[in-house]
Amino acid sequence: MGLQNWRPPFLAALCTVLLLAANVAAADGPSPSEHTDIQAAIKQQLSAFSRDDAGGAFSIASPMIQRMFGSPANFMAMVRSGYPQVYRHRRAAFGELSQLNGELVQIVEFTGTDGHKALALYSMIKDAAGTWRINGCRLLQKGERGA
Repeated sequence: MGLQNWRPPFLAALCTVLLLAANVAAADGPSPSEHTDIQAAIKQQLSAFSRDDAGGAFSIASPMIQRMFGSPANFMAMVRSGYPQVYRHRRAAFGELSQLNGELVQIVEFTGTDGHKALALYSMIKDAAGTWRINGCRLLQKGERGA
């Protein structure tokens, strides 16, 4: 995946910073089980989106996200309108899992059903029970040129 194809330029810089942070944190970075558990949580939410299971998708969001949206229906409406490549996608490919400012960030490259690509940065946290939750998702659209 060529970061030079992402627009605007500051988005490419953000991705570069994340990748550099992963290299710096490699010594005390995420464990193999954290990789597996985080990817499983994201896959579980993606599966819920594919079934239009608002409650299931909402249950994987962090308490902060749940408070922000208030209900599974509000959350699902936001995802449908603001994250089309995540809500309905042809392909999801997991990239780096990085530690950034004490938080784990999972990179996922999506190809939407319309063929448009997007890079998602998932902020992950553990809840009180030790379950990984999605604490935010930043979607970066891939530029048309060279996509």
